[in-house]
Amino acid sequence: MRAHPLPIPENLKLVATKLSYLLQETSRGLRRGGWMNWAAISTVTVLLFLLGISLQTSWQVSGLLNQLGSRFEVAVYLQPDIRGEQFQSTVAQFADVSRIDVIPKDQAWQELLTDLGTTDMAGVTEGLGENPLVDALQVQAKSVSAVPMLATKIAQLPGVESVQYLDEALQHLTQLNRGFSQVSLGVVALLTLTAIAVITTTIRLIVVARNQEIEVMKLVGATTSWIYLPFILQGITFGLVGAVMAWGAIALTHQFVRTIFAQQPNFLQTLGDGLRLNSWQMLALPLILVGFGSIVGIIGSLFAVRRLALK
Repeated sequence: MRAHPLPIPENLKLVATKLSYLLQETSRGLRRGGWMNWAAISTVTVLLFLLGISLQTSWQVSGLLNQLGSRFEVAVYLQPDIRGEQFQSTVAQFADVSRIDVIPKDQAWQELLTDLGTTDMAGVTEGLGENPLVDALQVQAKSVSAVPMLATKIAQLPGVESVQYLDEALQHLTQLNRGFSQVSLGVVALLTLTAIAVITTTIRLIVVARNQEIEVMKLVGATTSWIYLPFILQGITFGLVGAVMAWGAIALTHQFVRTIFAQQPNFLQTLGDGLRLNSWQMLALPLILVGFGSIVGIIGSLFAVRRLALK
């Protein structure tokens, strides 16, 4: 006996019918939009591209700051009667310290003589009376933001002669990142309003073009939400397509920049390594673009149908 196919539940048939209707109406509306669709999509693409670039750059600069910050060591110079090995345990108690290197004064003196082109340590020391240097520590902080506070704490310890670190360089890098983020936020906010306005205008023109069809649907008893839901889906479509195009452009730009850095000297290659995104950021960026693009599309479409739906 041949098995009979299982009957499809009525609820599933109803859902499939509604989905088919929504997709057909959304597709029909997009065809009616013509070149205005591309105006909306291109505006959203530019918006999301700049948003993605600003987020990516902010993450990259933060990573670069942390990378450079780990190399910005706090140089601690001790008083003549303090030994570096004894003082090491005192500095290690701070939570922001990730590594401590002790430089005895004899080692520092030998390195200085080597740099000056002489190795006669005893002869030079005899001429000066004694080794004029002091023991020093090179303290590495766990993050950029911890460097100034760590240097302040170490400078207050008894036995410390002086503390030096690249304070100005850290401040400039941090201010650069903050300033870029503020400018990007302003540009993204302006483009968001522009994208919403373009989507609103595009969908409103489509609604006006289909005004007779909408009136007929109202006469046969269709609800307002059911009539205008396809237009909202059109706005979401604008956001999704713009997000995909923006993510593709960002990926190509990122690959181009990495290729440029790979052809540079070692120092710039090191900087290029600091510009890489981690796995979480690589996953979060397209999700943010898709989510933000969908929200912009929904807001623009709601503005377009709200006034007409209230008539």
